[in-house]
Amino acid sequence: MFNLEGKVALVTGGNGGIGLGMAEGLAQAGARVVIAARNAQKSAAAVDALKALGSDAFALAADVTDEAAVTALFAQLAERCGRLDILVNNAGINVRKPPDQLSLAEWHQVMDTNLTSAFLCCRAAYPQLKAAGGGKIINIGSMMSIFGASFAPVYSASKGGIVQLTKSMAVAWAVDNIQVNAVLPGWIQTALTDNARTQVPGLHERVIARTAAGRWGQPKDLAGIAVFLASAASDFLTGTAIPVDGGYSIAG
Repeated sequence: MFNLEGKVALVTGGNGGIGLGMAEGLAQAGARVVIAARNAQKSAAAVDALKALGSDAFALAADVTDEAAVTALFAQLAERCGRLDILVNNAGINVRKPPDQLSLAEWHQVMDTNLTSAFLCCRAAYPQLKAAGGGKIINIGSMMSIFGASFAPVYSASKGGIVQLTKSMAVAWAVDNIQVNAVLPGWIQTALTDNARTQVPGLHERVIARTAAGRWGQPKDLAGIAVFLASAASDFLTGTAIPVDGGYSIAG
């Protein structure tokens, strides 16, 4: 039920952090994993790690905020793999400023990277997933899809949009046997959140105090949910937004 052998998975921003943690889970389950990212050196290291897990992995350079680049990315994918079964929209950035200090350029930068890129990739993936007889789309939201944060207004807006985009696509494409779900990571220890701990005083202590598991998450903590949502085990699950946060979102 969780076997992904013969499946092709594309993970945007999959060369580090949460994206790589999910990619490693997919690789261990038997999928051929394709990394789409801009940093060639990081992508090469990620591909080596995935190959060590037995995946016939490779990387494609792409700016997923650019429509033409996304079109070219999926054309290359079709040429090299001949099919697509799983899309993970993980590319993301953050600008930590209160709303009154946020520039319009910063707003567009975060929205384009976190939300518009997911729309572009889903739209480009749809014909290939449909041609394969169905498939899985996993969009990466955040606990900020649920909560607001004074220091992350545009990030929160983009991740809230991910949840609503997920629901709309789930309804639109269920007839094509395409399940679309979102994962809402909590505080996961990555390069992105390392910066947060520097920029937001007291953040580390507040996270530990509120998280029921008593620790920050690790990228590997996202591997299992990736395999579940990419596999036949989730065939009757669509339009959901699942927190993976060690209990952060349920704390009183």
